[in-house]
Amino acid sequence: MNLIVCDDDQLVALSLKTILEADSELAVVASGNDGKDAVALYEKYHPDVVLMDIQMKKMSGLCAAEEILKKDTDAKILLLTTFSDDEYIMKALELGVKGYILKQDFNGIVPAVKAVYGGQSVFGGEIVSKIPVLTTKKESFDYAVYDITDKEIEVIAEVGSGKSNREIADALCLSEGTVRNYISTILEKLSLRDRTQLAVFYLNHR
Repeated sequence: MNLIVCDDDQLVALSLKTILEADSELAVVASGNDGKDAVALYEKYHPDVVLMDIQMKKMSGLCAAEEILKKDTDAKILLLTTFSDDEYIMKALELGVKGYILKQDFNGIVPAVKAVYGGQSVFGGEIVSKIPVLTTKKESFDYAVYDITDKEIEVIAEVGSGKSNREIADALCLSEGTVRNYISTILEKLSLRDRTQLAVFYLNHR
């Protein structure tokens, strides 16, 4: 698995490279010092995963993530930071990054990278605990405007509660294949990228 690492602290970048390459399955093909480096290096190497800090000079990790995702919606980006600021968390979720974990969680870095590479969305425990509070709004949302059916609303609610496709299928007496089809249709109707964004959408509009 090829990775790009970007952090404006060269010692941190080197430490991250050491931690990652201690696992024989991971290889850091390039590293940069800011968001502009991340965008340029992504275009050059098209890595499997981008691991970068949020607060960097010239261009932040969030801005870099936005630029990269505009050009490649399938880009797998994991933000690694010392900050658990609410504004950063919300922006990361809105952009559709695949992960946001704190630098202090050294033991969780490699597993998080592998999980993101495998298609999962990874958010550290401290961050996950904040998501419901951050995304909850009181105003209701008119799903009918987007031609969302009652059954699709049920599926959205189950996704929002964090259930897997199998758990949703069991709860709604559907097959897993039918659940997957529902979710794909819902994402298209609401112009969302993945189930993480759908869960955030639900929490934000319930």
